[in-house]
Amino acid sequence: MTQPKAPKLRVGFILAPHFTISAFASFLDVLRLAADDGDQSRQINCEWHILSHNGQPVRSSSAVEVRPDAPLARPQDYDYIVVVGGLLKEQVRIGPEYIRFLRDAANRGVPLVALCTAVFLMHEAGLLDGYKCCVSWFHHDDFLETFEGMVPISDQIFVVDRDRLTCSGGTSSAHLAAFLVERHVGRAAAQKSLHIMIIDELQVAEKPQPGLPLELSTRDPLVSRALLRIQQRLDAPEPAENLAKALGVSKRKLERHFQKALNITPSIAAMRIRIAQAKMMIERTDRTIVDIANSTGFCDASHFSRVFSKQEGMAPAAYRQASRLGPADV
Repeated sequence: MTQPKAPKLRVGFILAPHFTISAFASFLDVLRLAADDGDQSRQINCEWHILSHNGQPVRSSSAVEVRPDAPLARPQDYDYIVVVGGLLKEQVRIGPEYIRFLRDAANRGVPLVALCTAVFLMHEAGLLDGYKCCVSWFHHDDFLETFEGMVPISDQIFVVDRDRLTCSGGTSSAHLAAFLVERHVGRAAAQKSLHIMIIDELQVAEKPQPGLPLELSTRDPLVSRALLRIQQRLDAPEPAENLAKALGVSKRKLERHFQKALNITPSIAAMRIRIAQAKMMIERTDRTIVDIANSTGFCDASHFSRVFSKQEGMAPAAYRQASRLGPADV
């Protein structure tokens, strides 16, 4: 009797309390769709297990619970151990049993993967010392405050540094999973998974994260809070006076902090954020210029076009056409 072939890719998951289900589900579904030639979710090409020391369900940040199906043992049975992080401010640290397991895996040369805020957990456990790591732009400043002297990478969707793989979470988890599927199962399987998930194509690690422009990176907590508030209100920009009031400071104090941290005014920073978001939407979506103008807080498409042209040197429509030319067309 012919023995079934061993899976080409074996993954063990560790779910932190209050883990982010989108990061977990995105990664897992790429494995599931690549595992079987049909649509029966059989673990043929890929195999995965949710690991636990006690078998108790783990509650996600959205209150959905996932029940583990394998003991926390023998890390060498897996090609990768994937840790899924959760809500940073409410995140309960994984127990010492998991830390010992991860250290055992590292000592045995089993690659470790951190999804979303799991990078914080792994760094606290000393498992990222000497490694480059990826952190979402949203948690960049939190990382700097937590780990003094460490500078994470927040302008890529994932980072592969030898046997440590880290990603910013969300749909970047799907792209990291596809990277592993391509490596172990094949490119066709990886593309198939993403296409079924309505994700257009494989993205390389260096693909920029959507978020704040890199030149607006700062360690000033007041400026960071202001930038985040600006980004959260792109479709309804606030005057500097209102922004300062919402942050509980005077307009003059806010402007002083921006000048010292970034050498620009809050208004200029806000405009750069809005244009950066508009550029991302022009490059990656088929939304109309009118829709993009509305989504980024411009009064009309004409005003948006004038501002965009002044900053980028070309109209939005021309920028879209140029961004979609292949290397052979340039």
